[in-house]
Amino acid sequence: MMIKRSVAVSVAWNCCIGLLALSIAASASFSACAQSANVVLCDRLAADPTDPDKPADVKGTPDIAQSDVAAAIKYCRLASAGPHASRRALYQLGRAYAANQQVSEATSTFRKAADQSSSAAMVELGMLLATGSGVAKDEAQARMLFERAAAAGNPRGAINLAALAGGGSALSDPAAARALLAKAAESNSAEAQFQLGIMMADGVGGPKDDAAARALFEKAAAQDHPAALDWLGAFAESGRGGPQDANAAKAYFEKAAALGNEDAKVALERLKCPMALKDKRGNVVTHLCF
Repeated sequence: MMIKRSVAVSVAWNCCIGLLALSIAASASFSACAQSANVVLCDRLAADPTDPDKPADVKGTPDIAQSDVAAAIKYCRLASAGPHASRRALYQLGRAYAANQQVSEATSTFRKAADQSSSAAMVELGMLLATGSGVAKDEAQARMLFERAAAAGNPRGAINLAALAGGGSALSDPAAARALLAKAAESNSAEAQFQLGIMMADGVGGPKDDAAARALFEKAAAQDHPAALDWLGAFAESGRGGPQDANAAKAYFEKAAALGNEDAKVALERLKCPMALKDKRGNVVTHLCF
């Protein structure tokens, strides 16, 4: 009788262990499934089209729609928690906080994502530090973050690094920044092509090369980059880096102006009235228009 009871207990125990194992497996499966759903929703609402971590099948949105902000925070917070969390979800949570004007939370989240080597988060955190938006301004730390992002292959890191110099902040290594911009330009980033063109036109970080600068402006202009179109118009007007072509210059200025470039609008007015009458003191009295 004792033997039968022992066998019965053993069978029951084994049965319980089996059911427990099935329960644990089902729970783990459900948890992973839920986490995956949260990532999908986070991607759908807050993915950044320029994020190198973004999967090819995720479209992304340049700006999170205001009506989606609360949901983006909810699902990206869930997606960025737990053992299956990704740095992409953490970065996207930072974007959602920023869209909701929660600068402190955005800064903290971008920093966590940057610590996990998210180059997109490095760029966003660097921009906050460079401008002092909701945080203490720190151009040195911003430059370091842009350099890290650029070295990781993020074009926006190289672009913002060059922009720091354009704003009067000395680059720690202009030649290195130029090389990083060249790498970014190869990825067909119009902004990188434009910024590299300016560095070449001005001879910053390397030899001055008007022909190469003009070629870069042409590549960026082909992607409807307004400032590149304006610069290309100026190069064509003066014959800098290539043949002089007044008709082409006018066409470039017109396209840039149509895209909202103010300098191009001024250039078009100058083309209409190219001759200026001046008094004895050299002051412009009027323009002669044709």
